Amino acid sequence: MRTLLLWCLLSAPSFAQGQIVNAKLETRAITQPLAREVAAVASRGPAWWIGYRVPLVDGSRKIGTFDGDWSDADRRCRLDDDRGISMTRGDAARGSRVTIEPPGELLVFARVEGGAVTRVRTFTPDCAIDAGGMPLAWLTGVGPDDSVAWLATIAASSEESGDRHDHLARPALAAIALTRAGSVDRTLEGFVAPDRPEWLRGETAFWLGSERGAAGARLLARMVAQDPSDKVRDKAVFGLSVSPQPEALDTLFKAARADDSTRVRGQALFWLAHKAGSRVAAAITDAIDRDPDTEVKKKAVFALSQMPKDEGVPLLIQVARTNRNPAVRKQAMFWLGQSKDPRAVQFFEQILSAKQ
Repeated sequence: MRTLLLWCLLSAPSFAQGQIVNAKLETRAITQPLAREVAAVASRGPAWWIGYRVPLVDGSRKIGTFDGDWSDADRRCRLDDDRGISMTRGDAARGSRVTIEPPGELLVFARVEGGAVTRVRTFTPDCAIDAGGMPLAWLTGVGPDDSVAWLATIAASSEESGDRHDHLARPALAAIALTRAGSVDRTLEGFVAPDRPEWLRGETAFWLGSERGAAGARLLARMVAQDPSDKVRDKAVFGLSVSPQPEALDTLFKAARADDSTRVRGQALFWLAHKAGSRVAAAITDAIDRDPDTEVKKKAVFALSQMPKDEGVPLLIQVARTNRNPAVRKQAMFWLGQSKDPRAVQFFEQILSAKQ
């Protein structure tokens, strides 16, 4: 056994900062479409892991799950770990060690058992990949568009919930969005078509905002304008809130002001509150003044409570002092009480003094 593990360690595929360990490893060059290669490996035994690499979207990020943190010298990502994948960005992705440049590759792993794919995992090459002693077929020469096409069949064929959804659909969708390939945006556009299941449209919305830049922001704007489901538009609003694109913020303002659904308008206001600035404050206070639905007004008040205190507390005091709707004033006073801000305490003292 020691000889086998030593051979695996020495012959493991080498990445920027990691390798495959604790595996009965086999490396093979791909000679046919990825779906057929996976089926060929699956036919060989009861359980295998299959792995390959594709280009990663631009930006500083690290993806993995392991015992410890990114600054550990001996990081290990376990393929059979039941925990979800964590992703860190920017400076947080660099840890305490010097990183010359961020990872440029995404490692994709699939477990096949009983002739079927039962799990998908994704990592960046920043930790040792621990296969748990299982056979692992490492495929070389996998094209990124081929990977996207294969993963798309997995994501699109999943149920709305359950193990297949959590272990296959979600990680497959993430792997697609994180791949640098020409077919990704077209594939994700197909996933948000109105005839696709609500869960698929909604979960795709997050990745459009998080990873797909200007193309993703354009698709999210279309979803907010056209998707017939309030639930999906709600998810699209969240996708806009995590997008770094300036145009995403414009669409978020529009949703907060004009969406037909009180739920969507309220959620748009909530996510706007996490983006400081005078324009955001104006949009929220405008909703308090002008939105026809009291529930949306109350959500807008809550949004003020989520803003930085130097911005939110004075606006809450103004609402509590001057708004004509008693339910809105009550909501503002409640969140002022929760803030424990000295200005709120002074405001309450003034009210109590006036009543004496």
